[in-house]
Amino acid sequence: MNIPILFEDNHLLFIQKPVNIPVQEDSSRDLDVLTILKDDIKRRYQKPGNVYLGLVHRLDRPVGGVMVFAKTSKAASRLSDMMRRHVIERNYLAVVRGIPEKKKGQLVHYLYKDKRRNQVFAVSPNHKDAKKAVLEYEVIGSKKGLSLLTVNLITGRPHQIRVQLSTSGNPIYGDQKYGHGVNQTGEQIALWSYSIYMEHPVKKEPLGVNAFPSDTYPWNLWEEIGLKQINKTHSSLKDLLI
Repeated sequence: MNIPILFEDNHLLFIQKPVNIPVQEDSSRDLDVLTILKDDIKRRYQKPGNVYLGLVHRLDRPVGGVMVFAKTSKAASRLSDMMRRHVIERNYLAVVRGIPEKKKGQLVHYLYKDKRRNQVFAVSPNHKDAKKAVLEYEVIGSKKGLSLLTVNLITGRPHQIRVQLSTSGNPIYGDQKYGHGVNQTGEQIALWSYSIYMEHPVKKEPLGVNAFPSDTYPWNLWEEIGLKQINKTHSSLKDLLI
């Protein structure tokens, strides 16, 4: 399987994750992104033995878009620290059901993950296993009962965007787990990691990488909206995207 490489140097590898492929091996035993990339690096650089590739964040299996991997242990350690300090800007596109009450805002919930069921729930802040989840969003446009949002992930909780938007009354189009009451079987979830902005962990230079979803429904409802218009809502990304 060919996974698009968006940027690569000695320390980092940015890729466009295909939808419906796990990031790493799971109980399904399906081919995963990490294995594919390691095999690709081994082949391209004719590396003997095992290939190192550090996994520092994840995307849910049905979600596609930009991911960054570390090619060295130094980069992996620094990227992990940057993730913990929330200094890596991760922006998403989401098509949701309905129109959010506010055009722009911040969502704060406390989430609990039931590991046995692999499902996340919004709970009271007093729940003993609750973890605070924060995201920022802006509505880009609304058509045919759907709205296109940009989402800036402040914290990185499992299924966070999906649960927070659903809890707020606007489940993501095609999300079978957190929007089963309004979504139909077979619909592809409309959540996409479209950009990552960060300081290079070794070179200390600003670096931004982006990728957009394919021209399919429901994304093509907003085909007239290009990169420039969307990036107006994220001034920190200006002139930094590759």
